[in-house]
Amino acid sequence: MRLLSPRRGAALEFARTRAARASTPWREASWCALDLELTGLDPRSNDIIAVGAVPIEDGRVVLGEAVYTLVRSSRRSEHGAVLVHKLRLADLADAPPLQEAMELVLEVLAGRVPVFHTAAVERSFLAPLFRRRWVRLPAAADTEILGRLWLRERDGVTPSWLGLAEVSSMLGQPGETPHHALGDALTTAQAFIALASHLNATGPQTVGSLLAAGDRLRGPQRFGSG
Repeated sequence: MRLLSPRRGAALEFARTRAARASTPWREASWCALDLELTGLDPRSNDIIAVGAVPIEDGRVVLGEAVYTLVRSSRRSEHGAVLVHKLRLADLADAPPLQEAMELVLEVLAGRVPVFHTAAVERSFLAPLFRRRWVRLPAAADTEILGRLWLRERDGVTPSWLGLAEVSSMLGQPGETPHHALGDALTTAQAFIALASHLNATGPQTVGSLLAAGDRLRGPQRFGSG
């Protein structure tokens, strides 16, 4: 695992590096699971205070290239948030600023397809930060959606929502330290690999098919034979 040591010009490098095409078989693509810890869930009034990222190559976690950093903030976490991630202002006092953390995110995501769990939350914080650097946050795979799609194909029943720990448990995985950006990024990476493999067993999966899992989930439900 690498701690924060970003290179300058990460946005330019990110813009120059193309991720895999939609038709690329999923195991041949480069992916990166990301997780954020936040002071709250509203991007207009809350901050990112920790980032974890775990690359995936050839369908395997590349733990030696994982990155993690705390992020300095002057905002106190909302009560519910601090009970979850246990990070206080004092813990962030010596952390690097958001600018440096974003350089790291851009660096680790260059040429890779993002993977989130419940992607809407991370996207709401990251997309504006990407736009300020004149780049666009790429479309991402979402292990929450992939988990529901897998259960629908397996059992004929679609849960309304799945937490990361629930997905990990159903997959028979131990799960890493919860509510820690690096631990959750690693759990997300492991869940993504397992879910993509399960879905691939019933039909070849590509980058495009995994990114479009939400559209497939909204399609007609196929009930199991019992």
